[in-house]
Amino acid sequence: MRTAARDLASPPALAPGALRVTPLGGIGEIGRNMTIFEHAGKLLVVDCGVLFPEETQPGIDVILPDFTSIEDRLDDIEAIVLTHGHEDHIGGVPYLLKQRPDIPVVGSELTLAFVSAKLTEHHIKPVLVRVEAGDRHTAGPFSLEFIAVNHSIPDGLAVVIRTAAGVVLHTGDFRMDQFPLDGRLTDLRAFGRLGEEGLDLLLVDSTNAEVPGFTISETELTPAIDQVFTTTPGRVIVSSFASHVHRIQQVLDASHAHGRKVAFVGRSMVRNMRIARELGYLTVPRGLVIDYAKTRNLPQNKVTLVCTGSQGEPMAALARMANEIHEVRVAQGDTVLLASSLIPGNESAIYGIINKLTDLGANVVHKGNARVHVSGHASAGELVYCYNILRPRNVMPVHGEPKHLHANGALAERTGVSADQVLITRDGVAVDLVDGVARIVGQVDADLVYVDGQTVGHVTEDTLAERRKLSSAGVVTVLLSLEPGTTTLAEPPEYLLRGLVHNQESLDDATRAIEKALTDAGSRHIADVTQLEALISTAVARTLARRSRREPVVIVITLDAS
Repeated sequence: MRTAARDLASPPALAPGALRVTPLGGIGEIGRNMTIFEHAGKLLVVDCGVLFPEETQPGIDVILPDFTSIEDRLDDIEAIVLTHGHEDHIGGVPYLLKQRPDIPVVGSELTLAFVSAKLTEHHIKPVLVRVEAGDRHTAGPFSLEFIAVNHSIPDGLAVVIRTAAGVVLHTGDFRMDQFPLDGRLTDLRAFGRLGEEGLDLLLVDSTNAEVPGFTISETELTPAIDQVFTTTPGRVIVSSFASHVHRIQQVLDASHAHGRKVAFVGRSMVRNMRIARELGYLTVPRGLVIDYAKTRNLPQNKVTLVCTGSQGEPMAALARMANEIHEVRVAQGDTVLLASSLIPGNESAIYGIINKLTDLGANVVHKGNARVHVSGHASAGELVYCYNILRPRNVMPVHGEPKHLHANGALAERTGVSADQVLITRDGVAVDLVDGVARIVGQVDADLVYVDGQTVGHVTEDTLAERRKLSSAGVVTVLLSLEPGTTTLAEPPEYLLRGLVHNQESLDDATRAIEKALTDAGSRHIADVTQLEALISTAVARTLARRSRREPVVIVITLDAS
């Protein structure tokens, strides 16, 4: 395998007739998937998703791909192609379209419906191009073909990209469920035809490359889900991705069979299930789904609630229920069913919620103690089948952490792909396809871009470091009164402390440190207030750190005694 070096320079100008592939997200992480294809002076974007924040990123709503490398080339973008409707593939689309709203967005019916609803919230009227499996579409110099794939959401598509430089297949997220709930199989016949044609580069889902064998079928979950409904004396509260139509269909079917009414809880859940129902992707018996308010008048054992928050998101419905700040009050006799897998990085948040729900009296059923979820991604056995069918000349594993990418690359090598032509990259690394050979040529910026409320990109790593510091060490505000035009204290400092354990000795030490810093500043003729405040802040922080082994954030406010 060829692994991208850490000190790559910017890529050179693209050679005539070549194709450049540059992932801006999704390589080395689970989320914010986005890949840029460049050919003949034009760009094609495949997916534009978000990554959800970890505990070390307090205050962040979502994390976007870095658009820096294409900001001055927005007019060169021919289209945004979406493989499916999960947030980690479509959540960033509104932020890209804010920079150029008329970029055509290409995708399947359900995918476009989900993204269109998001764009409406952002007051963007998109140019939508609906395609189906088997369709072909031209976007500038890119000839596109769409292939049906099975995933944990309906209407998933792999995309074939044909240019003068060669043929590329981007699988998107996929698996090879042979008994899918919606009857939609991954089209291996189309894969076979593509293999016969000749595939120059394969970008392939790596999420489950470490998992041996085959991903089990969705249908195998039905007994465990039915058991939850059979044994629960109170309400069944199901938490799932708001786009997981297949799982929610199973929940609706079980509720109907056991005489329970269903209410959707959470804005995105209500919106997406309405869309799925209107488009025919969700089958809902008449009278089964009701408003949440009406469930209050029903016996608890006749109610199912379906909500968001399966990844421990702090503002989602399930987390607020666990923290007892939601109108739904979890009680003894309720069962909470977590119907999603754990995305890496979210484990602590999810297990914290499980513990809180258990303390409230609920029975919590999850993938760790029952077969209530199956992955939407191909395991090692399925990936090997695809390699043998497609016989790609070059392979670039995508969608996964480094361990997943390397495991996927090893599978490719075992099926006969030359080790030199298996490329393990990371976000921002550019790969050029020239004369049937793919090689790493450089790197562009691909930083994490934080969305914090209404601001995008203004939060930096330094900002997050300060937030973490505030949460772990507290904040001290020091009020100083100086004699006019001097560095001499007019009166003793005042301290306002928040989140810091302290005693009077610590503050006395801090005062002595301030006096020394001011004396030193006077001997060095430092009179600038900003410099003085910085010196005092450092002195106080170091002093308190020696006392408490915590270095708080120190804010110094200097007042003129006059």
